[in-house]
Amino acid sequence: MTNKLPLLLSTSMLVAFAAPAWAQSAPQPAPEPAPAAEAPPEEEPVDISIPGGGGSEIVVIGRRIPNTVRLSREVVSVLSQADIARSGEGDIAGALKRVTGLSVVGGRYVYVRGLGERYSLALLNGLPIPSPDPLRRVVPLDLFPTSVLASSVVQKSYSANFPGEFGGGVINLTTRAVPKEAFFTVGGSIGANTATTGQLGYVYAGGRKDWTGYDDGTRRLPTGIQASQNAGTALAVGGNYSLRQLQDITATLANAETNVIFRNDNIPVNWSGNMSGGRAWDVGDARIGFVFAAGLSNDWQTKAGKQQLSGGAAVSGGELQLLPDQDFDFAATEFRSVVNGLFSVGAEFGDHKIRFSNVYVNDTIKEARIQVGTDDINVGRDVLLQRNATALFRRQLIDTQFVGEFKFDDLTVDLRGTYANSKRLAPYERFNNYAFSAQFRDYVNDLRSPGQSSLVAFSRLNEDVLGGGLDLGYKFRNGPFPIKLTAGYAYSKADRVSERFDYRYQTNAALPGAVTQQRPDFLLSDFNVYTYGIILNTISTVSPRYEADLTVHAGYGQIEIEPTDGVQLVAGVRYESGKQNVTPVDVFNANPGSSFNTPTNIDEDYWLPALTVTWNFAEDMQLRVAASKTIARPQFRELAPQPYFDTESDRLSFGNQFLTNSELINIEARYEWYFGRDERLAVGGFFKDIDNPIDAIAFVQGGTFQTTFANVPNARLYGAEIEAQKYFDLSGWGDFFATRRFFISANYTWTNSELRVKAGDTTRFPLSGAVVPATDIFRNGLPLTGQSDHVANLSFGFQDDEGLSEQTILLNYASNRVAFRGPSGQPDLVEKPGLRLDVVVRQGIKLFGSEVEVKLEGRNLTNTRYQEFQRLNASRIDTNTYVLGRTFQASASIKF
Repeated sequence: MTNKLPLLLSTSMLVAFAAPAWAQSAPQPAPEPAPAAEAPPEEEPVDISIPGGGGSEIVVIGRRIPNTVRLSREVVSVLSQADIARSGEGDIAGALKRVTGLSVVGGRYVYVRGLGERYSLALLNGLPIPSPDPLRRVVPLDLFPTSVLASSVVQKSYSANFPGEFGGGVINLTTRAVPKEAFFTVGGSIGANTATTGQLGYVYAGGRKDWTGYDDGTRRLPTGIQASQNAGTALAVGGNYSLRQLQDITATLANAETNVIFRNDNIPVNWSGNMSGGRAWDVGDARIGFVFAAGLSNDWQTKAGKQQLSGGAAVSGGELQLLPDQDFDFAATEFRSVVNGLFSVGAEFGDHKIRFSNVYVNDTIKEARIQVGTDDINVGRDVLLQRNATALFRRQLIDTQFVGEFKFDDLTVDLRGTYANSKRLAPYERFNNYAFSAQFRDYVNDLRSPGQSSLVAFSRLNEDVLGGGLDLGYKFRNGPFPIKLTAGYAYSKADRVSERFDYRYQTNAALPGAVTQQRPDFLLSDFNVYTYGIILNTISTVSPRYEADLTVHAGYGQIEIEPTDGVQLVAGVRYESGKQNVTPVDVFNANPGSSFNTPTNIDEDYWLPALTVTWNFAEDMQLRVAASKTIARPQFRELAPQPYFDTESDRLSFGNQFLTNSELINIEARYEWYFGRDERLAVGGFFKDIDNPIDAIAFVQGGTFQTTFANVPNARLYGAEIEAQKYFDLSGWGDFFATRRFFISANYTWTNSELRVKAGDTTRFPLSGAVVPATDIFRNGLPLTGQSDHVANLSFGFQDDEGLSEQTILLNYASNRVAFRGPSGQPDLVEKPGLRLDVVVRQGIKLFGSEVEVKLEGRNLTNTRYQEFQRLNASRIDTNTYVLGRTFQASASIKF
């Protein structure tokens, strides 16, 4: 597929562009007199709300200037509300994977041109957004339903009005503003997945309100545990607690509701409901209005597959083979509930606009997981193990923003400010591990032997972000050529507190055999706690809490000039001062004086220049060349030496407090041809040189697969991309096609990256801070983690120009990419995204005088699995592979 895909896409594009040329070369009848030219309809304004934009809309009028991308001074891709709707995706992360050079990892994080999510900056109305994910400072874009957004702009070339943390690109999301006319829409959907709906899955009781995404108090942190954390006194026999006190604390935990996993032979369907509305009034010369949106969705997904771990290799059949030292089959069922809301009030008066926007998202995942297999590292290959886990992860985002855009003749003033808060709550992460006993012919858990244990964890994250900015722009019209000067100041401050406390159930005496066979809620019942002395014991982890902050002050100046007709130059420089601190907190004083508690203080200032030259050498063609210097800072989680269990990858992760900032040099060129309304061909190339990039590494410790991070001395990335979109008029095919067009849109990005490591290079290993040869961890010439060599999208279908009627087929392909560096010199862990086929049909109808939109979707029709594996010669280790299934959904909305 890797070799054939470029040919397939090239052939598709060739057919698309050859059709009109072939028709032109064929014998033609004598032409009739041409009718008077009819100007194409004006394109809808696209609200892009960028810092220093001097107005939030680009209105494009004219036959040779057909879309927003054409007028941008930088290399951008725009997803309008119509584009988002055509994709049929429910959140913006899904819609963005259709953009040239973008891929989405884990359904949440956007990679631009193969660079990881740390190199992609997400803004909401030009302002920073906090992330509720402990592993990342970058916000997961699956949080944003498409219903609350007006557009999304991906800018791939850097300009000084954007923050300096710009590696692959910036994604600016714009919320809906003052509506043109009053509207009220109500909608809903119902869907099914072939691997989940109506199939066997696993669930646990939890709370009565879990379907809403909110806990009813069942998982409230017990007061005794809260007091222990606040006082910094570890739960352990002796010292601060008696046996009886520990038993009392242990007995207060919610038990059966969070411990017992049930079979469900008929997992329910997916469903959602939403509504949105808005209205505007003319008050004198001003137009004032509001927009609101709200939604609730419930989705189920069962993942069933294999999780293996290799502790090393051995010779078999005359060559080295990886051995599956841990080999588990697993099944996990996730229930996801998302509540979202938007309320925006705006006013437009003259050339001035103000907007006050509020966004709320609550995203909750409730998971039950069972693993059955062997662990030759810790227990032995001849012992069958069963591992059960339950958890609830709640992510919440509240974002309040004010944006004002004022225009006084040639002077523009942009003001913006934001306060945002994000949380992640994970109470009662339960782990119950049993081993099969030949003596009892049953699974047992004595809370003491290898492979037999019960654990519980509580974690919380809170992050606040304050941000603001001022941009001033002035156009000089009386000189030899037009000049626009822009200057601005931006401030942002993020404060995060994250903590995770792990506890283990222990007993000082051996449990009776009949007790060890009990299911988890009976085993950990109050009766057993007081009868057999079962108590909770604090696991003295490294720094269970960390406090972090990042303060950035920035100022920039930028000039836009047109020295001659058809040539535009944008040059600017940004001064950015950033102070980043991450302080591990040894709550229980378990590691006094340890390097584990070393705080991180990164205080760096940068001058970041940027230059873009656009040559409009024909009325429908232009060439862009851009160069810039940017940076990438470590994310909070990458700096914190706090252990964290990542449920997506099912492995333990912790940070490296000795990481440093990365610096990037970016160069690119792009040719663009706009040969018709909504039609284009673009070809580009790019190059990036990265000093001290951060890469994910893996290792095995104590039989546990763990991941962390380290700085690579240098890396280079370069590639090319092509994008094309073409429409074909079908009016000659008969009355049914009189108003229809056939469209085809394709893009392809080829990227090559390589780590540059040589003898004498060093890096710092996490926790200990030891300076080690970089060649001990990284191999020269390997690609960056998360980078696919090939990323391609193809969509085609029919579209009605006079009404809502669209039938779209979408293909998405990404080649294999490195997920993590292999542990102890093993081959890297590789993720295989593969090829996915989606079909979306949208049809508008009139019902009782109201407009109704009906949408039918089929997702992952290729039934592509999720695959993460290692390969050495003929051996393959499936570190995390499971079935995704095909998804079908029907939805309808009615507009009053």
